Amino acid sequence: MSRLVLLTRPGCHLCDVAKEAMARVSAASGEPWEELDVETDIELETEYGDRLPVILLDGREHGYWRVEEERLLRDLRRGELSG
Repeated sequence: MSRLVLLTRPGCHLCDVAKEAMARVSAASGEPWEELDVETDIELETEYGDRLPVILLDGREHGYWRVEEERLLRDLRRGELSG
C-alpha cells in the first residue's frame, strides 16, 4: 500500500477536488497515491461514513474534507527524514 491513500466514494464532489490536489502533491513530492472507495469495505464505510474524502499518510488519518497540500508535503518530507 502507498504511503498516501485517499478514501473516497462515487459521486462525491469533494472527493473529485481532493483527487486533483493529491495529483499535485504526488507530482511535487514524487510520492504515488492510491484511491480507496469506502463502499468496497464495510469497516471503512462504518468508520468514515459521510466524512469523506479522508487523507491517510502512513496509515494514519492526516485530514478530511480537503487536502491541505502544503502541510501534506511538509509531513511527507518529515517522514522521509525520520524513516
